Amino acid sequence: MAGERGPMPSLLRPLAPLAERIYARVVRDRNASFDEGTKAKPFSFSGLSITLDRPVICVGNLSVGGTGKTPAVQLVCRWLLEAGHHPAIALRGYASKNDLSDEAELHRTALPGVPLAVGPNRVQQLLQLFGTPEGESVDVVVLDDGFQHRRLARQLDIVLIDATQDPFVQRLLPAGWLREPVSSLARAHAVVLTHADRASPSDLSRIDADLRREFSHLVIAHAEHAWTALEVEGQSQALGWLKGRKYALACAIGKPQAFIDQATAAFGPPMSAVVLRDHDPYSPAAVERVRRTAEGMDALLVTEKDWTKLAHIRPESWPCPVVRPTLEMRVTKEQAPLQALVLEAAQWRDSEEPTRE
Repeated sequence: MAGERGPMPSLLRPLAPLAERIYARVVRDRNASFDEGTKAKPFSFSGLSITLDRPVICVGNLSVGGTGKTPAVQLVCRWLLEAGHHPAIALRGYASKNDLSDEAELHRTALPGVPLAVGPNRVQQLLQLFGTPEGESVDVVVLDDGFQHRRLARQLDIVLIDATQDPFVQRLLPAGWLREPVSSLARAHAVVLTHADRASPSDLSRIDADLRREFSHLVIAHAEHAWTALEVEGQSQALGWLKGRKYALACAIGKPQAFIDQATAAFGPPMSAVVLRDHDPYSPAAVERVRRTAEGMDALLVTEKDWTKLAHIRPESWPCPVVRPTLEMRVTKEQAPLQALVLEAAQWRDSEEPTRE
């Protein structure tokens, strides 16, 4: 399915309607093949979907980038850990190198005891993990960004939707940002409207009402992404540390404007900013560009995701401290029903039928 792409360049926009129709047909035919296919037995590769012998909980979305999957996956894992489960995280590892990616590094840092299965073939990576001493105790898999990864059957599908981007008016790739049409939510179990604090109350209520009208079976939760502290030169500082200081900002994420807006609201506007494409590897030239931007500043603000690719640079190479906010996802509405779905799915065993493919 689609990677981290956006609408096509301006020169090709006249072709967008045709390209969107072709893409829609491909998505529809692909989903139909899974909907009509025969479910495979555990560890069987004979069918279109592969069912593992332990439950799979998927956290995904309809659009490309920026919905907050990483903190959502970590929240689900914390719920499972608190309930006594032993989760593993399976993810593609976009732009991974040496089996590492920025998302994988974030998970390793936030959840050091949770094993990871990283690679395009998530089934193969999971089977390899299950055969190791580390993987023997895994009793539930959390699939990161897997709503379109239908090759792996799952017991629970949680779909994240950015509350500031109404999916009912968005268009499919490449004309818009949607990987799948909104109708695909029919196969989900829950929707989390993320960044609910950034949406206007009227817009949030409208999206919520539209979802409930069209998909009455869904648990619909609201969530926000809050900064709880700042990491400054290896120490945790209160958010107020950056207020009143001159700072520059750098990021390579799906929706940079959200990061800039949140920083501006918390600390005042940055003096300058370097915005790179999502998943940019921070080449030496890019790092030098960021370093020059930070000259004369009291701090350089980056996201945790960016820090995974900048942490190897010696601190003395920067003209100022590199600081990053600690991000936490908070479910502000319908947390109890959502958490109950997660824990119920984690109890599934291979003698049962999977709830969704």
